Amino acid sequence: MSNPSEFFPTGKIKSKILSQLLDKYCSSKIDDRVILGSRIGEDAAVIDMGDKYLVAKTDPITFLDYKPGIYNNIGFWVVNVNVNDVACCGAIPKWFQTTILLPEKGTTEELIEKIFKEIHETCKNLGISVVGGHTEITVGLDKPMAIGCLMGEVEKDKLVKTSGAKVGDAIILTKGIVIEGTSIIATEKERELLERGLDKQFIERCKQFIYDPGISVLKEAILANQNFEIHAMHDPTEGGLACGLFELTYSSCTGILIDYNLIKILPESEKLCNIYGLNPLGTISSGSLLITLDEKDSTDLIDLLIENGIYAVKIGKIVEKKEGLKIIKDGIKNKLVYSEKDEITKIF
Repeated sequence: MSNPSEFFPTGKIKSKILSQLLDKYCSSKIDDRVILGSRIGEDAAVIDMGDKYLVAKTDPITFLDYKPGIYNNIGFWVVNVNVNDVACCGAIPKWFQTTILLPEKGTTEELIEKIFKEIHETCKNLGISVVGGHTEITVGLDKPMAIGCLMGEVEKDKLVKTSGAKVGDAIILTKGIVIEGTSIIATEKERELLERGLDKQFIERCKQFIYDPGISVLKEAILANQNFEIHAMHDPTEGGLACGLFELTYSSCTGILIDYNLIKILPESEKLCNIYGLNPLGTISSGSLLITLDEKDSTDLIDLLIENGIYAVKIGKIVEKKEGLKIIKDGIKNKLVYSEKDEITKIF
């Protein structure tokens, strides 16, 4: 029997342990059509289907708390987090399935229909067909959970891998960080924030961050990949920007040099992080997109994204692996600290 000191914390399993398990048990080599299987940092699997690649992703929504009578947009969320990972491969999302697990207490027909409706409407707006799934009421749950499975297609010469980053590449960050985290904090801690004296309009604005600036990176991923030779794309989710940058470098066997002062943190996000003592660099950040490409194309890409209403900025560059993960803040260079355990777990 394990003793308590051996129990894992909430969040992603440590990369070292997961890598060992994948090396030991990964079976992707059984079929030579598997172009990209299970690897740390890669956003999705890639399978050769002849004239195109099929890109497949599964991702759950587990952070959202639930109280009977209070709906938390889980349908919208589960579609978009899967769309982001497929988009990071340069693919167009096509087919979606969901496993919906519901608690014994508080599950009503109205709740089930809301989740179904939101999944279908979100997919319809993105041109995605809902092709199946599974729904059940599950023993031991205190909140709904949704696990999405999304498949998309990409032309073979437009596939993008996280592992494709090259030394000398510029690193572009879109929108800013903690977009998803801001909405989660405002949704889960609304009553507490009101008691702290925060304005209701401010809290509502933070809750709406999933829509504006938005947690989807599909538009910017398509714009980038259709107009430039993109070497790598990755969206920072659990563990925030810092963990996302680690995954990028781990996959591509490189290092990074980041300028902290160029990282955009929206005022609302910064305020909520300060209230709960969260490090913005380590807080869940769906809605941000990391893009690496040749330095000579970086300004043109930034201009294109801004012309299309998407804020973008160069925050650093890819360097040799031996240089490690470094971040400069106010002229001082330090090691970039990351953790698989997301900062947002502190609020639950």
